[in-house]
Amino acid sequence: MRVTYIGHATLLIEIGGKTILTDPNFDSSLGLVLARVSAPGIALADLPKLDMIVLTHAHADHLSFRSLAKLQHVPLFAPPVIARWIRRKGVAQAIDLGPGESTTSGSVTVHAEAASHSGTRYLVDRWRRQANMYLFDTNEESVFFAGDTALRDDSTGMVMQVLEDRRLDVALLPIGYAPAWKVGFKHGHLTSADALTLFERLNARYFVPYHWGTFNHVTASADDAIRELRQQVKSHSRGADVRILNPGEFIDVTPAFL
Repeated sequence: MRVTYIGHATLLIEIGGKTILTDPNFDSSLGLVLARVSAPGIALADLPKLDMIVLTHAHADHLSFRSLAKLQHVPLFAPPVIARWIRRKGVAQAIDLGPGESTTSGSVTVHAEAASHSGTRYLVDRWRRQANMYLFDTNEESVFFAGDTALRDDSTGMVMQVLEDRRLDVALLPIGYAPAWKVGFKHGHLTSADALTLFERLNARYFVPYHWGTFNHVTASADDAIRELRQQVKSHSRGADVRILNPGEFIDVTPAFL
């Protein structure tokens, strides 16, 4: 199994003979003012043949219509309200996959669960707030992709229920940074410290952070969160199992029983 960090929440997951792309965003900026600060680790034109795309929610940093327009041949799974919306906007291959549902491609089963995040695109469109997180499992290898989510008591529920007595191989978790005055940030996001806590609760073999190093935001630079995480892992008991990937870098993981 291989996981490659392309940038922000866009990762390439190769598992069970299938190639999966998460939240594809290859844009040069977010809107008109928030420039991309690092090139995608793999150019959109250089992607390998994809078997599947998963979308977590409608925020512009996770859902790029310009990127999807160049990936129209690939089956795409998304929360039902998002799938219906983007089908109306011309993304004909979008397929509903709601919380508690799953789909199978070859040996890979994709499980969806609700994330603790409001994914409204335009602030006022509360009907579009649905957000997913995903577990990819072959019964031998597993990857959890959290999209955007907050730390909640039930954040590990899907993983523990599906894997039962098996150990999660890779936790792909977002890390965020917000100034102290932004008190609502943790209601829908993981800080770097929260991500480490969720990593511990999941008992994953490895933690790969994303959502950093790609776009500057209004209240944080692209590297604030990873700077904090790098400091925290120095004294963390599982620091050696945190794999920080720059865009284009990857981690290869063999099944635990080999």
